Amino acid sequence: MFDFMQPAPHIKRLSDAEIASQYPKYRLQVFLSIFFGYAAYYLTRSNFPLAAPHLIKHLGFTVADIGNVRAALGLAYGLSKFVMATWSDRCNPRYFMAIGLIMSGIVNFFFPWATTVSMMWVLMFLNGWFQGMGWPPSGRTMTHWFSVSERGTKMAIWNCAHNIGGGLIAPIALFALSTYGWQGIFYVPGLICILLGVGIMVSLRDTPQSVGLPSIEEYKNDYPYVAKDVDIEKELTVKEILFKYVLNNKYVWLIAIANAFVYCVRYGILDWSPTYLMQVKAMSFKNSGWGYLLYEFAGIPGTLLAGWMSDKFFHGRRSPVSIIFMVGVLIATYIYWQNPAGNPLVDIICMISIGFLIYGPVMLIGVSALDMVPKKASGTAAGFTGLFGYLLGTVGASSGMGYLVKAYGWNAGFYLLMASSVIAICFLAFTWNFKPTIEEKTAA
Repeated sequence: MFDFMQPAPHIKRLSDAEIASQYPKYRLQVFLSIFFGYAAYYLTRSNFPLAAPHLIKHLGFTVADIGNVRAALGLAYGLSKFVMATWSDRCNPRYFMAIGLIMSGIVNFFFPWATTVSMMWVLMFLNGWFQGMGWPPSGRTMTHWFSVSERGTKMAIWNCAHNIGGGLIAPIALFALSTYGWQGIFYVPGLICILLGVGIMVSLRDTPQSVGLPSIEEYKNDYPYVAKDVDIEKELTVKEILFKYVLNNKYVWLIAIANAFVYCVRYGILDWSPTYLMQVKAMSFKNSGWGYLLYEFAGIPGTLLAGWMSDKFFHGRRSPVSIIFMVGVLIATYIYWQNPAGNPLVDIICMISIGFLIYGPVMLIGVSALDMVPKKASGTAAGFTGLFGYLLGTVGASSGMGYLVKAYGWNAGFYLLMASSVIAICFLAFTWNFKPTIEEKTAA
């Protein structure tokens, strides 16, 4: 029934002249496919907060109801990113990524018809589950089409897709609201995702060998050191992926734990800043909103810089750059906390600085997950780190910080954020000297 989901078979190799002309074209084609495809995932992930005020107004939902529904997304996404990632490593990303996007779009068509919190929660859980089908096939695609020495830079560019998608949903939602009413905030992004999902099926390709091209290692002449008994092109079983390369890999565990604390800082600042700035710093809603927006878009140049630095100066070592950036996050967070009310410019600069810095480690931990395992297990490794980030990091940023602030005030919340930065730095330090070699992957 699902035979079409199997990895695409290798076909007869093209001539050298055809390889020289076709390889760059295919690399651009697959890159654009996963870039715009992953950006589209954010249209049906980030539209709910924009629809929330209308759900409260028209359906009588409370703020607590909205919070519970939003929690379903994080819960499902964290679980799916790991569970579905294990499946994605055994599938053709051309169909796997497209199906997830199409199904997320379809689910969004049912949101306006959900008149109870329970119905909305179930739909959001389903949406979150299908959302988890976006990152893993993208990671698998990157490892097959871009070599280790260039992956930091290329992944940094690709990672900006979530900033693009997260930013574009605002004008799309405004258009949908003015044209189709509040229901359009679900309908229009849903339709866009369905159409782009079909586009991914048309444009994305699995491996270079599936279109008659040599492996990326041969094409770029960029070979990691390979142990004699390792075949990097062999499709792996689920047992091999999980127990030989992921769960028994100490480096994957270290960056997964670090990822939980990085995510705690990321969402602790992002989700709570509007409330903190308005309650403690007496900032206007408009100014706090600008800070929120600039935080997100500052991540684009920061991500690009982090990826470039990891390739250019550290030759594929990702943790040194992540640690440098997290030290900057720690300093900016402290200034943001200690800056007295009445200096909104300093607060905005701090938010821009934190946004610029935090997304580098977020991206590089994902790249590290790809580097630390064979490319046939890359989706699962990335999903494993995402599981820690969303189930532990976002819970700490939302429920954990909310409880601390309620019980002990905002100072306690900032103690949590700064402690999370320090702990993330410590765990990343254990992988300071890691370089992506197959020998290390099998011996880890």
